Amino acid sequence: MASIVLSFEKPIVELLARVREVRELAEKDDSYTAELTRLEKQAQTLEPIQKVQLSRHANRPYTLDYVDRLFEDFVELKGDRRFSNDAAIVGGLARFNGQSVVVVGHQKGRGTKENMVRNFGMPQPEGYRKAIRLFELADKFGLPVITFIDTPGAYPGIGAEERGQSEAIGAAIAAMARARVPIVACIIGEGGSGGALALGVANRVMVLEFGCYSVISPEGCAAILWKDGARAPEAARQLKITAQDLLRLEVVDEVVPEPPGGAHQDHAAAAALVGKALGDALASFEGMDGDAIAQHRYDRFRKLGAFA
Repeated sequence: MASIVLSFEKPIVELLARVREVRELAEKDDSYTAELTRLEKQAQTLEPIQKVQLSRHANRPYTLDYVDRLFEDFVELKGDRRFSNDAAIVGGLARFNGQSVVVVGHQKGRGTKENMVRNFGMPQPEGYRKAIRLFELADKFGLPVITFIDTPGAYPGIGAEERGQSEAIGAAIAAMARARVPIVACIIGEGGSGGALALGVANRVMVLEFGCYSVISPEGCAAILWKDGARAPEAARQLKITAQDLLRLEVVDEVVPEPPGGAHQDHAAAAALVGKALGDALASFEGMDGDAIAQHRYDRFRKLGAFA
């Protein structure tokens, strides 16, 4: 895999490495607390648009990279039993920490050739109907569901619309909402619009440190509001789409830290951090019956957007 370095990345890698180093020291010695506060404040100066760029980084680990590192006995299930198989969404049966689960996620490609096959991670209706089939399979056999979200959005082509793109997304959301098994969603890169939400109706939603989640991309927002795509940095600030904003607004439940500089710097370390977060999340639902799990999910989404 070719190394790709964005213009602003090198100082970020060094700064975040120093933050983590001082954080470990501060846990053992209070004299490092002031230095930690200073460095954390400095790290927060990273612009939202830069975090968006990191979320799209071509070297970031994708769903199958996490599957290879975190799951055993993965058996991919293909097709929606109606039209075709959509390679922009992958899923199947696997074992996670010794437990049988269903895993579903968006999948981008590496390089132009694979991206053409994966449609740049933009699913078509058959991709969402494949996901529905897997959600219903999990519900039938009582298997927890783990989803990985990483898409700029659902594919907006004419063919996709003719085959019922919006209906397929709505049906995927409904299938997740009524499932009586625990669902944990992890935003591993860019979460765009309903194409991301179709895999995001979970009991627990987490996002990686440099992930983002929004109803529209900053570029699309700037083009619509100001007829000027160059104002994307301003749109990114206003949209509140970074992991830290999402946690503050309670759109997500947890921010998963990334290796220094981002998940693309160390896939194995990123997978270890994600694996721990997923394991802790699933463990929190042990002992809950199906009705309680479905109610928990309902309550979680009903409170979104409510502020005192």
